[in-house]
Amino acid sequence: MNYKKPKRYFEKSGVVDPDASYHVPLENVTNMDNQDIKTMVDLGRYFSIFAPRQSGKTTFFEDFCSALEKDPAYVALLLSFQTYKNIDKQRFYPLIQKNLYNQLMNRLDAVNCRKLDAIRAYLDFHNLTDHISFSELFEELNHIIEFKKIVIFIDEFDGIPINELENVLTTLRELYQKYKKRADKALYSVGLVGIRNITKLIVGGVSPFNIADQVKLPPFTLKNVSDLYGQFTEETNQPFTEDAVKKVFDETAGQPWLVNRLGTILTVDIKPETTDPITEEDVEKAIKHLLKERNSHFDNLLEKAKLYKETFVKITFNGVDYNPDDEDQSWLEQYGLIKEENDKVVVANAIYKRRFLKAFFQESGATTDTSLKAYFTSDGFLNMEAILSDFEEYIIQIGVNAFYKSQKPYEKTGQFLLTAWLYQFVEGRKGELRYEVPSGLGRMDILLIYHDHKYIIDTKINRSHGDRALNKAIDQLCGKYLLTEQVYEGYVVFFDLKTKVGELCSPQRHAVDGKEILSFNIGIGR
Repeated sequence: MNYKKPKRYFEKSGVVDPDASYHVPLENVTNMDNQDIKTMVDLGRYFSIFAPRQSGKTTFFEDFCSALEKDPAYVALLLSFQTYKNIDKQRFYPLIQKNLYNQLMNRLDAVNCRKLDAIRAYLDFHNLTDHISFSELFEELNHIIEFKKIVIFIDEFDGIPINELENVLTTLRELYQKYKKRADKALYSVGLVGIRNITKLIVGGVSPFNIADQVKLPPFTLKNVSDLYGQFTEETNQPFTEDAVKKVFDETAGQPWLVNRLGTILTVDIKPETTDPITEEDVEKAIKHLLKERNSHFDNLLEKAKLYKETFVKITFNGVDYNPDDEDQSWLEQYGLIKEENDKVVVANAIYKRRFLKAFFQESGATTDTSLKAYFTSDGFLNMEAILSDFEEYIIQIGVNAFYKSQKPYEKTGQFLLTAWLYQFVEGRKGELRYEVPSGLGRMDILLIYHDHKYIIDTKINRSHGDRALNKAIDQLCGKYLLTEQVYEGYVVFFDLKTKVGELCSPQRHAVDGKEILSFNIGIGR
């Protein structure tokens, strides 16, 4: 078979048009009771659906509204607050009125509503000026409309003017409560769509939308990815191998924007205009291409990740327990940067992990040529003395400002910089790096695994001269961490406030109960 030019493309911005872009419907969009959206609408439920940006929210609801319109009993209306955030009340409600009234009349006309003239007459004199007039609109429609169910979806609800947030949510709540037991209510079902879980909002000490179901938009499944790429194959005769599709799914965890972007890179940049199959090796090339790319998707997420940098880095390296009430975790999850997995919180996908961790570490300036022979022993393991000695040189180069400007404890600053330095040796899946790792008798500060060999490093801030703090650190390292991990060598890195930066201190070797400890005293004093 010959290659044929594709008729459509992989969408990377905005709503998906199935006539112009490859498109698959999301599966298993349900609430906590495992009810799908159609069931919730049929039951007259109000609900909040949240998902990160560029994850298919708008496309999903446009598709759903189109499907719902096959039933003439429903009047599906789709609003958006995306551009409303910075406007005042006097402008906000007329904008809603214009959009709402136009859609309402067009749909009622399309389904041959018998009360169309009466509704038009009412709308001609009823203007939306505030949340009270918004409530009055549906109170009156309840009297006029018969056998029609209005369903409103408000996309980008997060963009509502902040001063109207409580008013709108409270109004919707009161309408729901008042007509909950009536099947003939005009405002039958409401869905608020955004990146935040609106049901958790607290306004004025209460949650004004706690009557709503919670729905979380899922990522693509493996079948979704296979079907999406299969549409390209059908148009062009260029196939994707099963391993290639699985590789994309594993690396993206089904994040729609990433799946579509990799589809473009694979078919335009890596293996264009051919019937040769796209392989797993091609996917790895595409990922390397993507990781070097500047785009708004990564730029926006990086800005969000920076707000909770320490938590994000800790999650990257460590099996942190998932806590839905943890504020940092909650925001990172809403932005789509992390997710819950087996009671732990993890980075949402491997691509985000590689991209944003590298970005944070590049900010620290912790770079060296990791190919140097001095960093490795003759048997292929890491020469930690050389690695930590050059880390001390790096601290001298950057100076001590990082230790004093940070609002975090000094030890955390040093620990982060050391982790950034060590990350270079495991980047690209050459090994593993974790910090604050639970061990049998406590938490190890840093655990590096290279060629199945464990390197355990304890970091401390030293505020006084003397060997007491050092001896305590060595005892802890030997008695807690090396013992439980069955390792016979370890490392202590002291960030010493009493030693001026630039004063090099030779590493010291300590033998304790058959274990060898190498300690470094790195000056960060002014």
